[in-house]
Amino acid sequence: MLTIGIVGLPNVGKSTLFNALTKKRVPAENYPFCTIDPSVGVVAVPDERLEKLATFSKSAKVVSAAVEFVDIAGLVRGAAEGEGLGNQFLAHIREVDAIAHVVRVFEDANITHVEDRIDPVHDIEIIETELALADAETVRKRRVGIEREFKRGEKAAIAESAVLLRLAEALDSGRPAASVLVAKDEMLLLVSLHLLTMKPVLFVLNTKTGSESALLAAVQNFLTSRGDRAVIVDVGVEQDMSDILPEERSAMRREFAPTSDGVDGLIRAGYELLGLITFFTTGEDETRGWTIRRGTNAPEAGAAIHSDFRDKFIRAEVINWKTLLESGSYAAARDRGLLRTEGKQYIVADGDVIEFRI
Repeated sequence: MLTIGIVGLPNVGKSTLFNALTKKRVPAENYPFCTIDPSVGVVAVPDERLEKLATFSKSAKVVSAAVEFVDIAGLVRGAAEGEGLGNQFLAHIREVDAIAHVVRVFEDANITHVEDRIDPVHDIEIIETELALADAETVRKRRVGIEREFKRGEKAAIAESAVLLRLAEALDSGRPAASVLVAKDEMLLLVSLHLLTMKPVLFVLNTKTGSESALLAAVQNFLTSRGDRAVIVDVGVEQDMSDILPEERSAMRREFAPTSDGVDGLIRAGYELLGLITFFTTGEDETRGWTIRRGTNAPEAGAAIHSDFRDKFIRAEVINWKTLLESGSYAAARDRGLLRTEGKQYIVADGDVIEFRI
């Protein structure tokens, strides 16, 4: 399962957000380094299509697609040099597939700020600088590690050195590793480096609804100018709502956080950030959402269910979820020619309902 690491400065709402996401209580007290070891939670991806398909099939069981969130302790200035247990925390970030960067966008005298001022853009720059410094050191060490092979004229080392040089130049100039254009074969050289600034990032703007609009506007303008993705979440409200019924939750959000994307919006945005889509299987026993990467062919998608669906694949019967519901039944969809037979080269689309034949 692909994972999203929740990162940011101390006391910006990371652990509180994690609690709201997973309903799994982890420490969220008001002091830096409350979280030492990362907590992990598997979170269901909100998807109204799933419930509609389950009702259609009168399914006894419903299983959502899921994504994993990891609560990582706060980074501080100097983390790349080991400040605030920095090396340990940076190692945790290396293990995730994407980053949800939580940014505090509110004033509150009762909640301390590690920098003693509320400046969301400055906070973002601190974290990004630390990640870039850590990456620069990783690249430097790798360049030293292949120096002997490079001097001997080994082709692989020469090719890798060229990529590493471009990365070093970007990082030294303040640009993330992800900004460096690399060919597909070059990308394979970088996988083992686990560079922090190669990971996709979603910014989570932690606000208190109805206040500090100037702070929010400033950080939104900053992120928009760079083409970054962001969601707005009132983490405090989301925490309060985490234990109430869904219908009550919707009403409460409309009243107390009308401009917030909420944790559901965050989960969906994180899912998209990872390049994931959902296909469905449905029947009387179970309706289930399956997570695959966008661009996956039918046999590989089948492997999400069982390896036999990949290894012994013959064909897949495919229909869009909405088309199936509108047809009224599988039989009606088949009679109308709406149920398609697809082969090994078929690229599964988001929202496909699939029955694999082996």
